[in-house]
Amino acid sequence: MMYGFGDDPNPLPETVTLVEDIVVEYVTDMVNKAQDIASKRGKLLTEDFLFLIRKDLPKLNRCTELLSMNEELKQARKAFEVDEEKLATIE
Repeated sequence: MMYGFGDDPNPLPETVTLVEDIVVEYVTDMVNKAQDIASKRGKLLTEDFLFLIRKDLPKLNRCTELLSMNEELKQARKAFEVDEEKLATIE
């Protein structure tokens, strides 16, 4: 992750530990907040996370983009599996 943002290919172990701690803390905080929102419904949904980042447009746009790409990949895999099943029945 750090290299992807322009850091050295082999960063210092202390730097890796610090970034890891920051990321883990952020993700844990987001999950706890999302659980608080979802507790009224009793089920944690993707929309709970989108609700939390609704005011941070770059994050919201990126998440929306990744979710739509994930859905496209699921559909493509499903179509590919169907094609394989058809080929197997033909042979």
